[in-house]
Amino acid sequence: MPTIQKLTLLAIVLVNSTAWAQDLPNIIIIYSDDLGYGDLSGYNPDAAYKTPRLDRMAAEGVKFLDAHSPSTICSPSRYGLYSGQQVYRTGRGSTAFEGPGGPSYIKPGELTIADMVKKQGYRTGVFGKWHVGLTWYDNTGKRLGGGFKNSLLIDYEKSTPLEDGPNTRGFDESFITPNCPTTDPLYIYIENGMVPTPASQRHRRDKLPNPGGKWRWDNDEGWMSPDYRFVDADLLFYDKTVEFITKHRKNHPNKPFFVVFSTQISHAPVLPAAEFRDKSGAGPRGDFIHELDVLTGRLLDAIDKLGIDDNTLVMFNSDNGPETVHTDWMRQDHDHDAAGGLRGVKRDGWEGGHRVPFIDRWPGRIPASRVSNQMTNTTDIFATVASVVGYELPDDVAVDSFDMLPAMLGLQDEKDPIRPHMLTQSFRAQFQIRQGNWKYLDHMGSGGNNYSKGILEKYALPETAPEATGQLFNLVRDPGETTNLFFTESAKRRELQALLKELTPKQGGRSAPRNRKPLGIANIPRLK
Repeated sequence: MPTIQKLTLLAIVLVNSTAWAQDLPNIIIIYSDDLGYGDLSGYNPDAAYKTPRLDRMAAEGVKFLDAHSPSTICSPSRYGLYSGQQVYRTGRGSTAFEGPGGPSYIKPGELTIADMVKKQGYRTGVFGKWHVGLTWYDNTGKRLGGGFKNSLLIDYEKSTPLEDGPNTRGFDESFITPNCPTTDPLYIYIENGMVPTPASQRHRRDKLPNPGGKWRWDNDEGWMSPDYRFVDADLLFYDKTVEFITKHRKNHPNKPFFVVFSTQISHAPVLPAAEFRDKSGAGPRGDFIHELDVLTGRLLDAIDKLGIDDNTLVMFNSDNGPETVHTDWMRQDHDHDAAGGLRGVKRDGWEGGHRVPFIDRWPGRIPASRVSNQMTNTTDIFATVASVVGYELPDDVAVDSFDMLPAMLGLQDEKDPIRPHMLTQSFRAQFQIRQGNWKYLDHMGSGGNNYSKGILEKYALPETAPEATGQLFNLVRDPGETTNLFFTESAKRRELQALLKELTPKQGGRSAPRNRKPLGIANIPRLK
């Protein structure tokens, strides 16, 4: 082919590619932390405070009532968000990283949700809490393990740019903390794989406010960079997110963007920024969630001001249920149930440990005021986004991810479940499996917290099948998971045990269907 014809053909391809990319929506994921099923007033009419912007977001889109985190603690759930898989698939244990802990759960070469959308023409960013593990080296080149003391052994020249940070896992831009931003040292910022200011000062918790005399709970002392911000951490992450979006629109107006605003609300310690204190009428944690609500509203207002509201898909989710002491204190002090009437809290395999809010808003495509009872999991965000952007997932990618886009758009009959089953894992990495209304826990007890003593003892329920080795509940007849049907419904229990074994072999397991086909933007109807 002559050179001129080649160039003409290339120009046509580039023009068509740009037009196609422009038609794809921008995508924002707001990922909250330890936010329970009962923590938004749109989910819990008896909440001790109001969350008007998140409630409005739900009213302008779709609210899922049966949404779940993949795990009952943060690091494995975050792996589920980025990979579309249960942490079990990594072959490693279920843990929350602290100090220079790692390496990343996300293996080299593993396709992430950010990698996937980049293949479809997106620019990508993540801002806030990362917490899926990072690799750090000392001055001899030895990889460091977790623990606070090892923070001082980091050789930043040898460790950066980070070999398994966000910028090597599909993100074009990032500004993150390695662990929980205000709980687990190492307290540093990482910007595009580099550490602008290493940890050199010892953090003392008594330098921080202690709202109500107790809400500073779980702020670990450790090593920090001198410029580290605790109280207004989420304001910083919000500013970085909006800066990314604004600059993207200025510099890349013909490309869609994908961004994760990874907040630390409402993880311990509860440290609402100054402008939000005493605003909720429900104490420091109410103020903290008020802050999350306001920041969500500001982000929605920002995309509206940029003129991209109709063509931006915003997804709101949480990484697990509410913290133990937080739930107890809110119940005692404010008659507020962060778990929304469910049994269990963070770390537990019962519903309160992993049933979470999930809201999606896309004014140009998702009909307003939709409420869905479809069972879904954070891992499904991967296949759902793939369906939006028209990416056909290989069978070895996102093996626990189902496409929920038809349910979001109102194209799926609510009586026709997208998911025939769902896996979750508790703090000890023990499995729970759902099939319709039936739930089987492959363990006795909570799978996480100890209910035989301390503040949780008063929430302990009598064991109705003490000789059992697992728990079986019908969530329609028994939403509080009070009566173990392990023996009385033995046929259903054996069926779910067999299904669990089928879905979780040591090699090659999957729960998602094969040959997933994306819906694609051309097949997503525009709203009139």
